[in-house]
Amino acid sequence: MFENLLFEKKEGIAFITVNRPSVRNALNDETMHELRTAFEQVKTDDEVRVAILTGAGDKAFIAGADINVLAKHTPITGAQHAAGGQNLLSFIENLGKPVIAALNGYTLGGGCELAMACTLRIASETAMLGQPEVKLGIIAGNGGTQRLPRLIGKGRALQLLLTGDLIPAQEAFRIGLVNQVVPPAQLMDAAVALARKIIPNAPLAIRYTLEAVNCGLEMTQEEGLALEASLAGLSFATQDMKEGVRAFLEKRPPNFTGR
Repeated sequence: MFENLLFEKKEGIAFITVNRPSVRNALNDETMHELRTAFEQVKTDDEVRVAILTGAGDKAFIAGADINVLAKHTPITGAQHAAGGQNLLSFIENLGKPVIAALNGYTLGGGCELAMACTLRIASETAMLGQPEVKLGIIAGNGGTQRLPRLIGKGRALQLLLTGDLIPAQEAFRIGLVNQVVPPAQLMDAAVALARKIIPNAPLAIRYTLEAVNCGLEMTQEEGLALEASLAGLSFATQDMKEGVRAFLEKRPPNFTGR
């Protein structure tokens, strides 16, 4: 189905792998289009509860955009390209299902922006992260100037964005850019273990939680609290809520159906 991706479903998890190891999984237009198709499938497939995104090989998650593509852009096509990338990353961020990025190496430029659009990030000890676009005379255009300050604060974000410096996984963990750092051989096991902690929980409650956090960050606290109350009310109307309460009272694991 895909030329630049590997796609597999197993036990409630969709595994999406950017499969261009010869160019360190660099993003081109075809790969971005295939990522959109893959995540649209994840969104509409009720069997999939969590997605794990990674890169092929052991050198890179995604080492950025394909430079050969960037070199051909004009001001107009550059803006269009950035808007298209932003659209894809916003779709992933607001998928309604958790997406775990398993960072297995270089996570640079558009690759770092893609990782930031994911719900959670687990990095191999060998991973390097950064937004080196200024070294090419451009800026991070796929959401990097917006998501990075929200994740790690304005000062730290500007230091990375203005210097173009790369940081190792442990430093990324220290500043809150990644959630966990593990040895390379344990990366996918750690991502799967995290996914399996999420999967047993109520799908609608997961979706509402993601919506409350993602939307609430763009609101005042009062507006965010109002949104939270509204979504909490919706959760009380679900069959999963009734099942969760029954299971708790009957001292058994719940069987959530996403309804």
